[in-house]
Amino acid sequence: MDYFVDRVDTGIVEMDYFRFGNGEKTIVILPGLSVQSVIGSAEQIAKAYDCFSNDFTVYVFDRRRNMPDVYRPDDIARDTVEAFRLLNLKDLYLFGASQGGMISLEIAALFPELVKKTAVGSVACDIRDYWNSMFSDLLNYATDRDAQSLLLTFAQKIYPPVVFAQSRDLILEAGKAVTDNDLDRFAVLVRGMKGYDATQIIKNIRCPVLLLGSYDDGLITREITEKTIKSLSVLKDFQYHIYEGYGHASYDIAPDYKNRLYDFFMGES
Repeated sequence: MDYFVDRVDTGIVEMDYFRFGNGEKTIVILPGLSVQSVIGSAEQIAKAYDCFSNDFTVYVFDRRRNMPDVYRPDDIARDTVEAFRLLNLKDLYLFGASQGGMISLEIAALFPELVKKTAVGSVACDIRDYWNSMFSDLLNYATDRDAQSLLLTFAQKIYPPVVFAQSRDLILEAGKAVTDNDLDRFAVLVRGMKGYDATQIIKNIRCPVLLLGSYDDGLITREITEKTIKSLSVLKDFQYHIYEGYGHASYDIAPDYKNRLYDFFMGES
């Protein structure tokens, strides 16, 4: 699968992205929280989403390069939309996983004129009461420069036990390539989610929304997922599907995940 990597510079924000496919419709994928830049996984992502390449041109955006000390999901959403505008992207089919889902919901709510449909995976609308249990240990590992413990703990939260066990050696090897800048970036993104609550702003969403989640998610608990579904259920056009056995990373593991996204985006509004 061919893909093209580039950078957009708004004069204030520099943001890396890559694109693939040659379809008439445009999908934007906003990945979740990661220790290293998503650009390093461009080939794997393009291959995983190859089923979209005939009908869609797919853009995958990283977070901005020059992050402020505090960088909240709504700020990320505004910066990302500036990149959209510079690239003349509109009538978007938007998919975000985990933190990318938070950003996607913010974009759909704040900039409804840009978005035709929004799909979110393993997402939370309100983590005010849960941030410590979700992220405090990860933040401590990042600030202590303990990349291997960070990657292992993070992987345990997002993958089912069998997948984690199979991936453990690869995770440890990946930890050797993590830099101090990577850890600083991760810490900024984690701190930016403290106090996050989008339950009011998402009421402004006007496009169809699909949520794909899991009740056995080791990062976003069943309680958080149920609260998110309840919050999104006020929307005129909302649907959801709950997986079992795939955990937080169902977007990577569930075999029918991409098909569900494709059917949602291709279906009539």
